[in-house]
Amino acid sequence: MSTYELVAQGIGIVAMAMNCVSYQQKTQKGVLFCQLFGSVLFAVNFLMLGAIAGGLLNLIGVFRAVVFLYGEKLRAKHLGWLISFGSLYVLSYVLVFSVFGKEPSVKNLMIELLPVIGMVLTTVSFRFANAKMTRRFGIFSSPLWLIYNVFSFSVGAIVCESLNLVSIVVGTVRHDLKKKNRSKVEEGK
Repeated sequence: MSTYELVAQGIGIVAMAMNCVSYQQKTQKGVLFCQLFGSVLFAVNFLMLGAIAGGLLNLIGVFRAVVFLYGEKLRAKHLGWLISFGSLYVLSYVLVFSVFGKEPSVKNLMIELLPVIGMVLTTVSFRFANAKMTRRFGIFSSPLWLIYNVFSFSVGAIVCESLNLVSIVVGTVRHDLKKKNRSKVEEGK
């Protein structure tokens, strides 16, 4: 592995750490602030690895984090933002093949589409106020990114999505399934 690739992987590992630290923040602003920097670093990581779609989508993710960071002022839950971000995700997909010259083989078309779908799902989940819905969307978004990360061979991104997936499953069991089972037990009394 060249020094360039080692630096790219190192940046990805720091990005992963930023995203992991984000879940330990007390405030939503703290979470979004850490994720904003994680997205910046993942954009650099993916672009250095030649994974253009991942780089472009993370650059859009930086903008998305800013919008949700200043959600009240920017009316982040307005449908216009969802449509705008969705359009940017689709545009980035088109640019990968038209401007950046990725061969439009069936495999490439499918692999490059995975993180686009993942970004749409994550953006939709940000519009909900409760964590249960975020986890529900995340259970579909995370595996899409994980597959893309494996094909892009971004070690930090692979570990990050693996941890995210475990966290989503644990959160679902702890908060959603146990709560549902407690409600059934209480109803039976």
